[in-house]
Amino acid sequence: MKRSLTALIAAVLVATTLSTTTASAAPAAKPVAKCEFTPTPENPAAKPVRIPSPVARAKGTVDVYFVTNYGPFVVRMDRANAPCGVHNFVHLVKSRFYDATQCFRLTNSSRLGVLQCGDIYRQEEGGPGYKFPDEVTGQETYPRGTVAYGNQGPGTNGSEFFVVHSFANIAPNYTVLGHVIAGMSTFDRMVTAGIADPDQDGPPAKPIRIYKVWTR
Repeated sequence: MKRSLTALIAAVLVATTLSTTTASAAPAAKPVAKCEFTPTPENPAAKPVRIPSPVARAKGTVDVYFVTNYGPFVVRMDRANAPCGVHNFVHLVKSRFYDATQCFRLTNSSRLGVLQCGDIYRQEEGGPGYKFPDEVTGQETYPRGTVAYGNQGPGTNGSEFFVVHSFANIAPNYTVLGHVIAGMSTFDRMVTAGIADPDQDGPPAKPIRIYKVWTR
């Protein structure tokens, strides 16, 4: 009797799903955002990469996987919060821009605890050859695990990004891409290895290398 009841409930659920699907209208168009990527001939691309498409998906999330010499970590990026920023990051990942690179800045001060990556040559040098505007509301906060774009002023986003390993008491001027959902212990190991600067803001004592980045 229990099996018959279970089978009946399952059949009803399937029938309801089918009828709902049949009766529904055609799926609505996916929300998109228009993005403005401006070439920077004064700062050409540090690695071969094209300018991204000006149309970005504005809904859903994407997981980005990193493998470093200190271990792996995974970032879940939110397209709704920063459609152009996430679109750009995924584009750079698919272009292998971040593969075989170094992170040149690590901080662990009372104000700022971040790892800065995405600068191909050295700290704040070596971008993708273009820039794009910020996606901020002025209400951004940067707790542990936050991943955001670094910049050198308003509207100068490119490839540079940072991961907050403790906290970041900074102005809400940096586009938040998402948050680390696995692998924060990787950053704890980086911090334990030390910083080659008495002010705890500078090059890591031992190189931090990104071996590979990919998305799913």
